[in-house]
Amino acid sequence: METQISAMYSLKKDIFVNDSKESLTGRKYSNNSSESTYVIFSPYVEEVGVLGKFLKIFETHKVNLLHIESRASSKISNRYEFVVECSPGGDLGSVIAEVRESSEYFNIISKNYVDNQDTVPWFPRRIRDLDNFANQILSYGDELDADHPGFTDAVYRKRRKYFADIAYNYKHGQPLPRVEYTPEEIDTWRTIYRNLMTLYPTHACKEHNYVLPLLVQNCGYSEDNIPQLEDVSSFLKDCTGFTLRPVAGLLSSRDFLAGLAFRVFHSTQYIRHPSKPLYTPEPDVCHELLGHAPLFADLNFAQFSQEIGLASLGAPDEHVEKLATLYWFTVEYGLCREDGKSKAYGAGLLSSFGELKYCLEGKSEVRPFEPFKTCLQKYPITEYQPVYFEAESFEDAKEKMIKYAQTIPRAFGVRYNPYTQSIEVLDSKLQVENLIRDLNQETQRMLDVFKKL
Repeated sequence: METQISAMYSLKKDIFVNDSKESLTGRKYSNNSSESTYVIFSPYVEEVGVLGKFLKIFETHKVNLLHIESRASSKISNRYEFVVECSPGGDLGSVIAEVRESSEYFNIISKNYVDNQDTVPWFPRRIRDLDNFANQILSYGDELDADHPGFTDAVYRKRRKYFADIAYNYKHGQPLPRVEYTPEEIDTWRTIYRNLMTLYPTHACKEHNYVLPLLVQNCGYSEDNIPQLEDVSSFLKDCTGFTLRPVAGLLSSRDFLAGLAFRVFHSTQYIRHPSKPLYTPEPDVCHELLGHAPLFADLNFAQFSQEIGLASLGAPDEHVEKLATLYWFTVEYGLCREDGKSKAYGAGLLSSFGELKYCLEGKSEVRPFEPFKTCLQKYPITEYQPVYFEAESFEDAKEKMIKYAQTIPRAFGVRYNPYTQSIEVLDSKLQVENLIRDLNQETQRMLDVFKKL
């Protein structure tokens, strides 16, 4: 069976599957997986040439294929299933109707094709799929609003474009690009660094304060040096598996959260305008490295962040926006209880001298973190928050987030496989049975070790 599939793929690759942006019919297609439709199916009957018969359906209806994959089915015992990535164009509706009619198992994952209850929004399945949307940004690096401190500064805008271009050309697997910061940029960093260091001992959570000296020791954090993303990313990977990835501008909520599912954080490298070192209207390298990076080295916080990302995969748009709100009031502006006092763990607070003081010095409203209520709270982006939400601990926040995620309407579950850095879609009892068996074996192994200690 596998030999026949391989031979058929080689033949079709020459006459039908086309990775370029122009098919043999002259129709323009995108080879961007975020615009693709994935059709997954297992034929009723396995026989020699069965894949060729199904591929003929796609060819007849002029649906261009970017990728064909065969694998052992996790839904039907001792059977194969095929994964076909379809580029936009052609009569995909007719293809889906014909393939579904001849398949024992059938599923669609799509960002564009709407087919009632059968279709879910496209989401990355492999970590390299993040390349497909990393540059689908809402605004490029040098596209500044008129009220931005650097709007009229041509030199600053040119520098912002330089950083954006570096990120735009980055691909998964490459070393993170190193940059040489200017003396003026280092002066801006120094001002921010010195001010925040005076507040961290009393205002930041213990996890942040525990990791920060390790970043000083291992990644070159100091008031005279802006750390490189590559060094910080390597440190985080050793701690929790989280990595950083440069980004050229603002991503949509769906795309940004999808990165967290793979323990990937999209990070900027540029620094805010020197005229207002204690203010920035958007994330910059100070926000990323002083606010976010220390907490991504904490196991509980890393898992909490990943839970938000996993919950977003394939979720309806309205639920993605609620998850984005939860992200905002936790990862960005969250508080936690520590020895009877409120401490900051949100990066938006930990990278803002003014708001960190405002939030924790008796001038703000603080409510308990309850996902079903918090997700409905409106929030401003360029001014202090009107309300903050406090969790008892990261573990408490994680458990509440998991319960909230279970209410998101999806006909499947998802699981991150750290060995293959891929997302496994769980939509059959056989898959779950196999996972339970593996977990039972792992539990027994731990019990055996426990007895020996």
